[in-house]
Amino acid sequence: MELRVLRYFLEAAREGNITHAAQRLHISQPTLSKQLKELEGELGKKLFIRGNYNVRLTDEGMLLRKRAEDILDMVGKTEEEFKALGEITGGDVRIGCAESDGMKFLAQRVKAIQDQYPSIRFHLYSGDTDDLSEHLDRGLFDFAVIAQTVDLSKYNYLEFPGADTWGVVMRKDAPLAEKEKICIDDLLDLPLIVSRQGLREDIPKLFGEKIDRLNVKATINLTFNGSILAREGVGYVLTFEKLVDVSERSMLCFRPLTPTLETKLFFIWKKYQMFTPAAELFLTEMREQFGVAASRASDSI
Repeated sequence: MELRVLRYFLEAAREGNITHAAQRLHISQPTLSKQLKELEGELGKKLFIRGNYNVRLTDEGMLLRKRAEDILDMVGKTEEEFKALGEITGGDVRIGCAESDGMKFLAQRVKAIQDQYPSIRFHLYSGDTDDLSEHLDRGLFDFAVIAQTVDLSKYNYLEFPGADTWGVVMRKDAPLAEKEKICIDDLLDLPLIVSRQGLREDIPKLFGEKIDRLNVKATINLTFNGSILAREGVGYVLTFEKLVDVSERSMLCFRPLTPTLETKLFFIWKKYQMFTPAAELFLTEMREQFGVAASRASDSI
C-alpha cells in the first residue's frame, strides 16, 4: 500500500466525487479511478459506494479513512522531526490538552519559548484523557495535559500548580442559582450534563452510593458545548470553574460544589520518548518552571 495511493483515497473520500478529487490532485479521472480500484483489490474490500455523480464510503472505507489519516499524520510528523534534527531555530510541538483554567501555565511557557524562538510552532488539540492518551501513545502528540491521575507505568509527568474546582453551570433563572454552593442532594433527580471522563473518574467520588440517582440527560467532552445546552434549558452542567462565561452579560452562572471536589492537572509524556529539538527545548522549559513536581516524576527520558 503506497502513501501516494492513500492520499488519493483520502482526497476522494473528502470530496465525495472522483472527478473533483482528480482535479484537486492534478491527475486524470480515469487514473484516479484505476488507483482506487487497485486499492480495493489489494485490500479485498469495497471502499466506496458509487452513484451517478458521487461516491460515499462503505464501513470498510470509513475504517481505512481513519487509519490513512493516522498514517499520513505520522509520516508528516516524522518528516518534520528529521528536518528539525540538529537545529533549534524552528520546529513543531504537538500537545493534547484537557479543558482547564490551568492551561494558562502551559500558555505562559509557550509564550516564553516563542519569545526566544519565534519559528517554533505549537499545535494544540482538545479532548478528554482517553482521546489524548491514545494519540500520545501512538506518537501523534509530543505531550499531553490531562485532568486525571497519571499512569506511572507509562508516563513521566509534571504537576501544574493549584487544582480545578468542580461546580455547576446553570441558567441564572434556575432555582439552584439562588444558592451560594451546591450539595449533592440538590442535584439528585435533576437533569444533568456531564463529561464522560468526569462521570467515570471524579463524580463517583462525590456522589458515592447516590450516583444511581443521577439523571444524566447528556454527556460531553467539551464544556463549551455543554454550556450551550445549559443555556437552552436542557440541564445543569457539572464541570470545572472558569471554563464558561458567567459574566453579567451571560445567561449562565457557576456555583461550586460542597463538599469541595478538586482535580489536579498534569503535563505528561511517554517514558523513553525521543524528542525533536523543539519539543526537547519545551520540556526543558517546563521542567525549569515546575521543578518540584519534576522531582516526583518517574524515570526521565
